[in-house]
Amino acid sequence: MTSLVRRCTALCAVAAACAVLAACGATGSAQAPRKAPSSPSAGPSRVAPSEAARSRPPTLAPGPAGLTPVFEHGPRADGKTVALTFDADMTADQGPRAAAGERFDNPRLIETLRRLKVPATVFMTGRWAEEYPDQARSLGRDPGFEIANHSYSHYAFTPDCYGLPTVSPDRMRADVERAYTAFRKAGVTDPMPYFRFPGGCYDQAALKALTPAGVTAVQWDVVSGDAFATDAGAVARQVLDGVRPGSVVVMHCTSSAAPVTERAVRTIVPALRERGYRFVKVSELIGAANKPRRASRAVPGAGKASGAVPGSPG
Repeated sequence: MTSLVRRCTALCAVAAACAVLAACGATGSAQAPRKAPSSPSAGPSRVAPSEAARSRPPTLAPGPAGLTPVFEHGPRADGKTVALTFDADMTADQGPRAAAGERFDNPRLIETLRRLKVPATVFMTGRWAEEYPDQARSLGRDPGFEIANHSYSHYAFTPDCYGLPTVSPDRMRADVERAYTAFRKAGVTDPMPYFRFPGGCYDQAALKALTPAGVTAVQWDVVSGDAFATDAGAVARQVLDGVRPGSVVVMHCTSSAAPVTERAVRTIVPALRERGYRFVKVSELIGAANKPRRASRAVPGAGKASGAVPGSPG
């Protein structure tokens, strides 16, 4: 009898220990932060498949021959929506200029967007995130904004693109992934799988080079003309004249290169709201484009098509 009691006691102790280990494992997996991938195409996360499907940002299907898809605007017949996008430009060799006092950020613009409750997509270079990590982290944690990739270096992905230095095809994917790494280091944990070519310049070789990265290239259909502009009214008029339902507007978030953008936004936002427009982020437009019978133009073009317009280097 004594032996039986001892055996039961031992079994109970083993069962209790297993229960504790199981509970620790469940707690650890529930509370562990989800690690951001090097790029959107990196390996699977630990999130359950159904949950991952719900939380995954919308993207376009690959283009012909599996090339990186290109998004220019949302559906025209899906209500009056418009996405304001802002390129946070800083090239890899502009560190000395920043150290000398040149401002490649625009805190006043971000403050205005928040005050006006305008959601926006910021296409950020990795070099910008390194220079302004606090601002990058703040934008990345603000549900009113989404952070997308504008390369690490802001070097061109084609020759002859507004005088920008160029990235060789064998380094293009690495440049994009280096930007995602810079975002993570700055505290941006959930950047979007969207990429905007510096200067808006791309060709078939660039689209092929980025295919393994799993990104959707995002261009625009409305050029604000804010780059190097000095007349806020002219910038506002150009945007207001160009916007259509589903439009993607390209603007800049760089004080030194786009000094009148914030003033232009203060005119653009109330004017478009008066016309019945609703401001959305790019992800919402891409999601709408993926719905049946609501196809968006997604043509992997060549050269400087899709909005690479002189005076708006992106």
